Amino acid sequence: MVGSNRIRGWQEALKAFSHPRVIAMLFLGFSAGIPILLIFSSLSLWLREAGADRSEVTFFSWAALAYSFKFVWAPLIDCLPIPYLNHRMGRRRSWLLFAQFLVILTICWIAMIDPAATPDNLTLMAVAVVFLGFSSATQDIVIDAYRIESAGNDLQAMMSSSYIAGYRVGMIVAGAGALFLASYFGTKPDAYSYFAWRSTYFVMASTMFVGVTTTLIIDEPQCQRSRRNFTAADNLRFLLLFCAAVIGFIGVFFFTKDIFGKVGLQFSGHIVYENLVGFLFEVIRIFLALVAALVIGSVALRMRLADRA
Repeated sequence: MVGSNRIRGWQEALKAFSHPRVIAMLFLGFSAGIPILLIFSSLSLWLREAGADRSEVTFFSWAALAYSFKFVWAPLIDCLPIPYLNHRMGRRRSWLLFAQFLVILTICWIAMIDPAATPDNLTLMAVAVVFLGFSSATQDIVIDAYRIESAGNDLQAMMSSSYIAGYRVGMIVAGAGALFLASYFGTKPDAYSYFAWRSTYFVMASTMFVGVTTTLIIDEPQCQRSRRNFTAADNLRFLLLFCAAVIGFIGVFFFTKDIFGKVGLQFSGHIVYENLVGFLFEVIRIFLALVAALVIGSVALRMRLADRA
């Protein structure tokens, strides 16, 4: 009796793992795991081989803010439809396909920049990396929404574990796989080759078509969402409100750099105090930037530039 129950349990587990939704989450997880190491470890090694300073390499870690603050624009993705694609594919699949192509284009953009050529190229690459973080975080948002809406509670655990397995495989491909490809194409720590890294990032961009193909195959979740029908003007105002808040955040964060930098010079030479004060200043800058974004949003709502609903 006990043996038959164990066999039945294994059969039910295998049946759940072979469910089309669970298998789809494996490939979507792979697509979500590709960009993150192309932003961090693989890119850091590329920049080090290109001769970038350590401080410049660590500056690229700011792209992680997109993952930390993705909840900010998640309502925007949930409310705004993508023209044409929304009617052909549905809200979730259209946003997922849009985010995946943004990731592909941004990885190709990074591949076409040689950070060792000019200092301006390093700045341009930083902008591209931020766009990649934003695009990748957007993909994560849509995948989470798709997972929740596409199946009942009985499959959620299986879908989450399948997604995590695919995500880890994607990270391995973008980490160890990218380093292997870069070495295969001819780059070395003491012999930098832009061609090798460009080819590697192009190959990594092509792996994203695993997620694109999955998005084209899967069905749109049949989920009844009770929401108000917004007009095109409502959607446009909401988008402009979001853009204004983002611009306010970026503007305050960067314009306060010089102000806090001058104060921080007073602690130069004292390593402990300099690092501590530098950390506190960065926290204050982020806080002020968030306050500015909230103030812009509140003022826009009070002036009825966007609908509260």
